[in-house]
Amino acid sequence: MTTMWRVRLVCCTLSMLSLSCGGDIKAKTCSDVRQAYTAKGFSLVNVPHQEMSGEHLRVCPQGYTCCTSDMEEKLGQQSKLEFENLVEDTSQSLRTTLVSRHQQFDEFFLELLDNGEKSLNNMFTRTYGKLYMQNSELFQDLFTELKRYYTGGNVNLEEMLNDFWSRLLERMFQLLNSQYHFTDDYLECVSKYTDQLKPFGDVPRKLKAQVTRAFIAARTFVQGLMVGREVANRVAKVNVAPACIRALTKMLYCPYCRGLPGLKPCHNYCHNVMRGCLANQADLDPEWNLFIDAMLLVADRLEGPFNIEAIMEPIDVKISEAIMTMQDNSMTVSAKVFQGCGQPKPSGMGSSRSARGISDVFNARFRPYSPEERPTTAAGTSLDRLRTVWRTMQHSVLDIKKKLKQSKRFWSNLPDEICIKDKLTESDEEQCWNSHAKARYFPEVVKDGLTNQLNNPEVAVDITRPDTLIRQQIMTLRVMTNKLRNAYNGNDIFFQDSSDEGSGSSSGCTEGCTTEFVFVGPEAPVVGADRSDERASAASGSAPHPSRPSPLLLTLSLTALSWSRR
Repeated sequence: MTTMWRVRLVCCTLSMLSLSCGGDIKAKTCSDVRQAYTAKGFSLVNVPHQEMSGEHLRVCPQGYTCCTSDMEEKLGQQSKLEFENLVEDTSQSLRTTLVSRHQQFDEFFLELLDNGEKSLNNMFTRTYGKLYMQNSELFQDLFTELKRYYTGGNVNLEEMLNDFWSRLLERMFQLLNSQYHFTDDYLECVSKYTDQLKPFGDVPRKLKAQVTRAFIAARTFVQGLMVGREVANRVAKVNVAPACIRALTKMLYCPYCRGLPGLKPCHNYCHNVMRGCLANQADLDPEWNLFIDAMLLVADRLEGPFNIEAIMEPIDVKISEAIMTMQDNSMTVSAKVFQGCGQPKPSGMGSSRSARGISDVFNARFRPYSPEERPTTAAGTSLDRLRTVWRTMQHSVLDIKKKLKQSKRFWSNLPDEICIKDKLTESDEEQCWNSHAKARYFPEVVKDGLTNQLNNPEVAVDITRPDTLIRQQIMTLRVMTNKLRNAYNGNDIFFQDSSDEGSGSSSGCTEGCTTEFVFVGPEAPVVGADRSDERASAASGSAPHPSRPSPLLLTLSLTALSWSRR
C-alpha cells in the first residue's frame, strides 16, 4: 500500500514537472523580440524563434537568450546611435538659442553701424554739399575701422580716436592759419598741445569713453554668443567610448535578449550609465557656469551705460559740435600754439591776404550755424526705424538673459535630462530592468564628473584619461570668460585677426577711472597710416595719399573746408 502511494506520488510529481516544463517552453518564445527587432529596421534572418543557450554573448547575461552574436553586435551599434541622438536632441534647445540670438544681435549691431554711416552721410551732405561728397570716402574709412573692430579686427579704439582728434587739430589749425607755412615738426608740436588746449572741448574725452565702452561690450557679447554656440555644438558631438557602448547596450537592449523587449531600465540604473558616459561633459560645467555669469554681466551693460545704440545715433551731431567748439576757440588756440611752438613763417601769399588777421581769416572761412541750421538730430534717416528695432532688441536682451540663466549647470544635469526624456526609464522601481532581470536596482547613484566615476558600477571609466576635446572647450570658455569680465569693466583684450599672432593689448577704462584725452605720439603705435605723407600733401595743397587715409582727421578737415567755401 505504501509502495503504491509512493508510485502515485512520483507520477503526480512528474506530471506537474511536465506541465511546468511545457509552460516554460511556451513562455520562452522569441516572437515579441522578433517583432521589436524588425521594428528597429533589422532583418529577421537568423533571428531565433525560441530562446537558446547564451554562452556566445559578450555583453548581455549568458543565460537563455533570444539574441545571436550578430544581433548583440547590431544592437550595440544601435545603442551608440541612439545615445548620440539623445545628447544632440537634449541639447538642441540650448544650441538653437545660442545660434539664433548670435545672429540676431550680430545683424542688429552691423545694421546700427551701417545706419550710423548713412545718417552722417545724409547730414553732412545737406550741410556741406559737394565738398563733402567729393571726399566722402574719408568718413567711410572711419566706419570701416569701427566695423573692423566689431568683427574682430585688432583695432585699438582709443588709439584710433586719439589719432583722429590729433590729426583733426593739425588740419584745422592749418586751415585757420592758411597765411602761414607749417613744417612737419611744427605740426607735431601743435598735436602735443591737444591736452592742454582742449580745442574741441569735452567732446573727445566723452566720445572716446562712450564709444570704447559701448563697442567693447557689444563686440564681446556677440563673440560670447558665438563661442557658447561653438562649444555647445562641439560638446554635443559625443565621443562614445567602448566601455560606454557596452553599458548602453546592456541597459537598452539586453532586455531584448532576455525576451523582454518592452522592459525599460530602472531610473537610478540609467543615471549611473549616463553619468559614466557623460563624465567628461559634466567637467565642463564649472567653467560653463562662470562663462554664463560673465555673459549676464555684459548683458546688463548693454541695457544700461554701455548702450551702443545711444552712442551711435548722435555721433554725427557730436562731431559737428566738436568742430563748432574749435571754431569758437580758434583765435585762443592759435595764439597759445604760437606762444608755445613759435611764430610760423608766412606762406608767401599776396600782401592783401597776408595783412588780414587771424580773426578775418577765421570769419571768412567759417560761419556759425544759425539756430535753424544747427544740427541737433539725425532726422529723416533710417535711424528712426532702428529705434523701434532697438526696443525689440531690449526685449531680446531680457530674453537671452533668461535663457542664459536657464542654461547654468546644463552639462552636469544632462544625464538627468536624458533619463527622463521620452520616458526612457520605468517609474515603477520593482518593474524595471536592473541590468540582469526585471527587479529593483540597488546600487547608489554616483556623483557627476570624471573623478567620481571611479566606483561607477555600470561604466568602466578611466579617470586618468580626460577627453582632449572637452579640455580644449574648457580652455576656450576660460579665455572668453576673461574677455567678458574685462568688457564689463570697459576693458578690451583684443580679439585677433586671422592673420594676427600673439596676445592682444588692453584698452579702455575700468569703472571709477577718468578717461582723459591722451595724445598718441610718433613713438607709440597708432592705428592708421604714417602721417608724414599727409602733412607734406597738406602743406603743398594736394590730397593725402589715397591708399591709407585717416578716418576722422579727414572728416573734420572736410567740414572745415566746407565752411571756408560758404
